[in-house]
Amino acid sequence: MGFDGFPDEALIFYEGLLADNSKTYWTEHKDVYERAIKTPMLALIAELGDSWGEPKVFRPYRDVRFSADKSPYKTHQGAFCEILDGVGYYVQLDADGLTTGAGFHAHTREQTARYRAAVDSPATGPQLAKLVTSLVDNGFELSGDQVKTRPRGVAADHPRLALMRHESLVARRHHEPSPSLHTAAAAAVVRADWHALAPLVEWVATYVGEFTMPPRR
Repeated sequence: MGFDGFPDEALIFYEGLLADNSKTYWTEHKDVYERAIKTPMLALIAELGDSWGEPKVFRPYRDVRFSADKSPYKTHQGAFCEILDGVGYYVQLDADGLTTGAGFHAHTREQTARYRAAVDSPATGPQLAKLVTSLVDNGFELSGDQVKTRPRGVAADHPRLALMRHESLVARRHHEPSPSLHTAAAAAVVRADWHALAPLVEWVATYVGEFTMPPRR
């Protein structure tokens, strides 16, 4: 089955789940989730192809073991194409529309240490600063875990202090619901954003993940 977009009932489903995050609501509307959300997301990832990395469509159930919020279900559907541990491309659907993103979530202290060393280096740090400035100028937002002040040993006047504070780094862009979301054109939106994010992922993969990216198709 090809990707034909996400139907409007997918957004309505998440609006309802936000209002009533319960097993009762989920059970009564599970067929909508399967038909209008999970199946199209699987089709979207298949449409984008495996050159973006190993695809994973996340489960809709929250891990509440260590959370004060015991709501059982995620109020979004995400998928991640991973090129190596914690590094890759992301897409998410929720009641507010579509979000694309890419970057890395550190899985080890060594990853964070390699990231900061690369940001600190005058040979590689300015390259990242230029990349993220371009992405922000083009409508992407930076996020990721970071320390509140600055890492130990980093000077207060470091030229890339904002980036040094990060323990992980993600750039993302949100797309409000539009007619294209309900058509195959949504795949082109995701693909275009991922292409724009590819230089960031390639930088991270090279200097944080110790991995050389293949040419982007």
